[in-house]
Amino acid sequence: MRSLSDTLERLARLKSLGREHTDTPSHLEELTSFGSNPGALAARLYVPSLLPKDPALVVVLHGCTQTASGYDHGAGWSKLAERHGFVVLFPEQVRANNGNLCFNWFLPADTRRGQGEVHSIRQMIEAAVSRHGIDTSRIYVSGLSAGGAMANAMLAAYPEVFAGGAIIAGLPYGVAATVPEAFDRMRGQGLPAPAALQSRLKTASSHQGPWPTISIWQGTRDNTVAAANAQAIIDQWRGVHNVGSRPALEEKVDGQAKTVWKDPRGRQVIEYYSIAGMGHGTPIDAALDDENAAPYLLDVGISSTLHSARSWGLLREGAEPLRAKSDGFKQTSTSSRQAKEPEGIQQIIENALRMAGLMR
Repeated sequence: MRSLSDTLERLARLKSLGREHTDTPSHLEELTSFGSNPGALAARLYVPSLLPKDPALVVVLHGCTQTASGYDHGAGWSKLAERHGFVVLFPEQVRANNGNLCFNWFLPADTRRGQGEVHSIRQMIEAAVSRHGIDTSRIYVSGLSAGGAMANAMLAAYPEVFAGGAIIAGLPYGVAATVPEAFDRMRGQGLPAPAALQSRLKTASSHQGPWPTISIWQGTRDNTVAAANAQAIIDQWRGVHNVGSRPALEEKVDGQAKTVWKDPRGRQVIEYYSIAGMGHGTPIDAALDDENAAPYLLDVGISSTLHSARSWGLLREGAEPLRAKSDGFKQTSTSSRQAKEPEGIQQIIENALRMAGLMR
């Protein structure tokens, strides 16, 4: 555990740095005064202009070398939140903690319950819940790479907080304690056996269930985080969900392989998207106006943001469709993409009333 003097020093460095990232114009608001912040992280928040009663919350964790606003610009979370009426929290790493802006997913002092960066993120969530009336049964987390590994750390350390999580090019919880170990695990070397992985998850908290659902996204040509980590994450979560190694369903979604594990009650609890030919990054669909290709935000024709939000039940029926970057509008589903005409003023008003809970 960090000493009080170390925490104070990190907080002072954070304050002196201020807002150092100006790479992408941001409409995210700064979240301040959210607690003791032992991990000395920054935080950004997006609250939709028409906030419904008891909204959901999605926590989004960027990858190394990225910022909250830059990742949001590519992955499109805030635009989707504006359309469908949920809040998005963006924890943000600072160079005082990690020179490459990676969340410290491999340091025990930052990933144990009640300590470091995971505790800072937990405090951010508490602040968002208190200030915006969040439905605590609908809190989710998503992250890329180091952010994906930290998303898994949040799910392990605070499973009672989350209904579900999406881990994109991430790593299992508790598999590294040093930088050399982190690089080995990223290469797929030295990953523990399934029983050991499951033990580390179960001992991360005293939680007895129910457990959050898990979605894993991985490119087949990822040379930064080996695909063996995706299988290790599946193995880590199979135990608490009481599912075997054999999946219940294999299908194609937007041309990509999706594998599903269901618990004894028939509930889908683990899903795995294997993206053919994709390197290291978040899969996006740049044909949608919400999403923009960038380094580590890869246009492969499938949106992890959209599919995650849909699987979590965040998409409001009758809300404004996603727009295509060509003429007209386009709405995406897991089976087809159907062009739509631009909406009129009446439809926009009706959508706004639905989001406010004033119209069915």
